[in-house]
Amino acid sequence: MYRFLLTPRWWGINVFVLLAIPFCIFMGSWQLGRFEARVDEHREAKATATADKKETPRPLAELLPVDKATSGRQATATGHYDRQLLVPDRRLDDRRGFYVLTLLRVDGGKALPVVRGWLPGDADPAKAPAPPPGDVTVTGALQANETPGDNGVSAQGGLPAGQTAAISSASLVNLVPYDVYPAWITLDKGDAGMKAVPASAPADSGLDLKAFQNLGYTGEWFVFAGFVVFMWFRLLRREVEFQKDARLGLTPEPEPGTAPEPGTAPRTEPAPGTDATSTQTAAT
Repeated sequence: MYRFLLTPRWWGINVFVLLAIPFCIFMGSWQLGRFEARVDEHREAKATATADKKETPRPLAELLPVDKATSGRQATATGHYDRQLLVPDRRLDDRRGFYVLTLLRVDGGKALPVVRGWLPGDADPAKAPAPPPGDVTVTGALQANETPGDNGVSAQGGLPAGQTAAISSASLVNLVPYDVYPAWITLDKGDAGMKAVPASAPADSGLDLKAFQNLGYTGEWFVFAGFVVFMWFRLLRREVEFQKDARLGLTPEPEPGTAPEPGTAPRTEPAPGTDATSTQTAAT
């Protein structure tokens, strides 16, 4: 009954199934491993953030460029505040507000963006406290350039003068007439009564959207493996039914110009004057 499994057509189906199932299981396991790695990174980032607040701040130049190893580390810089900008539509503690971003001129004029704090409501320059005059030394968590679309960073344009959607050197260099560091600092303590902005996890780490995408892909690959097995059994059952119908002469006649179903025998019409029942019995 199952000799059809040795036909070239079923050889191809069987080889495909034998290759597809291990591949789907491998890809699902790989995606699950990626998710577990991000969970571990999230735990390490939380532990590192707690430890970083207790470490001795290091000069800015020693921590650049910002990467996963230096992101969130305590950095210090000395200079004088210059232009102040607002970063609208930033949420903190489930409340909508804005960051107060002030450029600190250091190293002969190069600017370091400093987030002095967060205020609730719409971005309004009248609400933002003026930066302290003269030379100041700031200490805070070092952060990498923001990318629109990540961690709630808006990609909208056409903002009013004195506002920026993302804290990045690529955005700020168009707003100020001097060079800007490809990094920024968020103060450990909010300046002038503002609320301090907590440091964010480095890009491509932690339990972000990409991490849960890995978890979703894990489920998809295992579903694909199950679907391959299901379809193989369904094709097998259908082939067996065709074989039984062919032996009983119950296979429907194909449409004119079409080939019969695989594994079926063509149905013959009884000769004129011959009883159909006797013909079927003779065929059996």
